[in-house]
Amino acid sequence: MTAAKFKENIWAVGKRKTSIARVYMRKGKGNIIVNGKAYEQYFPHGFYCWKVQQPLSITNTSKKFDIKINVLGGGVNSQAEAARHGIARAIVKIDNNYKSALKELGLLSRDARVVERKKFGHKKARKSFQFSKR
Repeated sequence: MTAAKFKENIWAVGKRKTSIARVYMRKGKGNIIVNGKAYEQYFPHGFYCWKVQQPLSITNTSKKFDIKINVLGGGVNSQAEAARHGIARAIVKIDNNYKSALKELGLLSRDARVVERKKFGHKKARKSFQFSKR
Protein backbone atom coordinates (compact mmCIF):
# COMPACT_ATOMS: atom_id res chain seq x y z
CA MET A 1 0.00 0.00 0.00
CA THR A 2 1.54 3.31 -1.00
CA ALA A 3 1.17 6.58 0.83
CA ALA A 4 -0.76 8.11 -2.08
CA LYS A 5 -3.52 5.46 -1.99
CA PHE A 6 -4.42 5.11 1.67
CA LYS A 7 -7.29 7.17 3.06
CA GLU A 8 -8.35 5.42 6.27
CA ASN A 9 -6.56 5.39 9.59
CA ILE A 10 -3.54 3.13 9.89
CA TRP A 11 -2.84 1.98 13.42
CA ALA A 12 0.05 0.24 15.16
CA VAL A 13 1.17 -0.55 18.69
CA GLY A 14 4.57 0.34 20.11
CA LYS A 15 6.01 -0.95 23.38
CA ARG A 16 8.97 -0.21 25.64
CA LYS A 17 9.45 -1.38 29.25
CA THR A 18 5.94 -1.03 30.72
CA SER A 19 4.72 1.64 28.27
CA ILE A 20 2.24 0.90 25.52
CA ALA A 21 1.56 3.41 22.73
CA ARG A 22 -1.35 3.05 20.31
CA VAL A 23 -0.59 5.08 17.18
CA TYR A 24 -3.20 6.18 14.62
CA MET A 25 -1.95 7.75 11.37
CA ARG A 26 -3.79 9.37 8.48
CA LYS A 27 -2.98 11.82 5.72
CA GLY A 28 -2.53 15.33 7.04
CA LYS A 29 -0.18 18.21 7.67
CA GLY A 30 2.16 16.78 10.30
CA ASN A 31 0.25 17.30 13.56
CA ILE A 32 1.21 14.93 16.38
CA ILE A 33 -1.20 14.64 19.32
CA VAL A 34 -0.20 12.62 22.41
CA ASN A 35 -2.97 11.96 24.97
CA GLY A 36 -4.91 15.01 23.80
CA LYS A 37 -1.96 17.43 23.86
CA ALA A 38 0.55 18.55 21.25
CA TYR A 39 3.63 16.35 21.53
CA GLU A 40 5.82 19.38 22.39
CA GLN A 41 3.67 19.97 25.47
CA TYR A 42 3.43 16.32 26.48
CA PHE A 43 7.18 15.73 26.11
CA PRO A 44 8.62 19.02 27.41
CA HIS A 45 12.29 18.13 26.86
CA GLY A 46 13.51 18.44 23.27
CA PHE A 47 15.26 15.06 23.36
CA TYR A 48 11.96 13.22 23.78
CA CYS A 49 10.42 15.22 20.92
CA TRP A 50 13.36 14.17 18.77
CA LYS A 51 12.76 10.52 19.67
CA VAL A 52 9.11 10.78 18.62
CA GLN A 53 10.05 12.53 15.35
CA GLN A 54 12.95 10.18 14.50
CA PRO A 55 11.11 7.66 12.24
CA LEU A 56 9.36 10.52 10.43
CA SER A 57 12.60 12.39 9.77
CA ILE A 58 14.37 9.25 8.54
CA THR A 59 11.62 8.55 6.00
CA ASN A 60 11.02 12.25 5.12
CA THR A 61 7.32 11.94 5.97
CA SER A 62 7.08 14.48 8.80
CA LYS A 63 4.65 16.80 6.95
CA LYS A 64 2.56 14.06 5.30
CA PHE A 65 0.66 12.49 8.21
CA ASP A 66 -1.43 13.50 11.19
CA ILE A 67 -0.66 11.23 14.13
CA LYS A 68 -2.73 10.58 17.24
CA ILE A 69 -1.01 8.64 20.03
CA ASN A 70 -2.55 7.17 23.17
CA VAL A 71 0.24 6.19 25.54
CA LEU A 72 0.06 4.80 29.05
CA GLY A 73 2.36 3.28 31.65
CA GLY A 74 6.05 3.80 32.38
CA GLY A 75 7.99 7.03 32.52
CA VAL A 76 8.53 9.84 30.05
CA ASN A 77 11.49 8.25 28.23
CA SER A 78 9.75 4.91 28.00
CA GLN A 79 6.61 6.54 26.62
CA ALA A 80 8.60 8.46 24.00
CA GLU A 81 10.35 5.29 22.85
CA ALA A 82 7.06 3.37 22.75
CA ALA A 83 5.59 6.14 20.58
CA ARG A 84 8.65 5.99 18.31
CA HIS A 85 8.25 2.20 17.97
CA GLY A 86 4.55 2.56 17.11
CA ILE A 87 5.15 5.31 14.54
CA ALA A 88 7.86 3.23 12.84
CA ARG A 89 5.55 0.22 12.64
CA ALA A 90 2.72 2.34 11.22
CA ILE A 91 5.01 3.83 8.56
CA VAL A 92 5.99 0.32 7.44
CA LYS A 93 2.29 -0.61 7.20
CA ILE A 94 1.75 2.37 4.91
CA ASP A 95 4.78 1.83 2.68
CA ASN A 96 6.95 -1.28 2.93
CA ASN A 97 9.83 0.44 1.11
CA TYR A 98 10.79 2.25 4.33
CA LYS A 99 11.30 -1.02 6.22
CA SER A 100 15.01 -1.42 5.47
CA ALA A 101 15.90 2.13 6.56
CA LEU A 102 13.97 1.84 9.83
CA LYS A 103 15.19 -1.68 10.56
CA GLU A 104 18.81 -0.65 10.04
CA LEU A 105 18.53 1.83 12.92
CA GLY A 106 16.66 -0.66 15.13
CA LEU A 107 13.38 1.27 15.27
CA LEU A 108 11.23 -1.73 14.34
CA SER A 109 12.48 -4.09 17.06
CA ARG A 110 10.89 -4.00 20.48
CA ASP A 111 13.46 -3.26 23.19
CA ALA A 112 12.62 -6.04 25.63
CA ARG A 113 14.78 -4.86 28.53
CA VAL A 114 12.74 -4.42 31.69
CA VAL A 115 13.62 -3.93 35.34
CA GLU A 116 14.67 -7.11 37.10
CA ARG A 117 12.57 -7.98 40.11
CA LYS A 118 13.84 -7.77 43.69
CA LYS A 119 14.73 -11.13 45.21
CA PHE A 120 13.95 -12.32 48.71
CA GLY A 121 16.92 -11.96 51.08
CA HIS A 122 18.57 -9.22 48.98
CA LYS A 123 18.56 -5.44 49.22
CA LYS A 124 17.77 -5.05 45.51
CA ALA A 125 17.63 -7.36 42.52
CA ARG A 126 21.22 -8.52 42.87
CA LYS A 127 22.73 -6.54 45.73
CA SER A 128 23.06 -8.56 48.94
CA PHE A 129 23.43 -7.57 52.56
CA GLN A 130 27.01 -7.39 53.88
CA PHE A 131 28.32 -10.83 54.78
CA SER A 132 29.83 -11.31 58.23
CA LYS A 133 31.66 -14.50 59.28
CA ARG A 134 31.39 -13.80 62.99
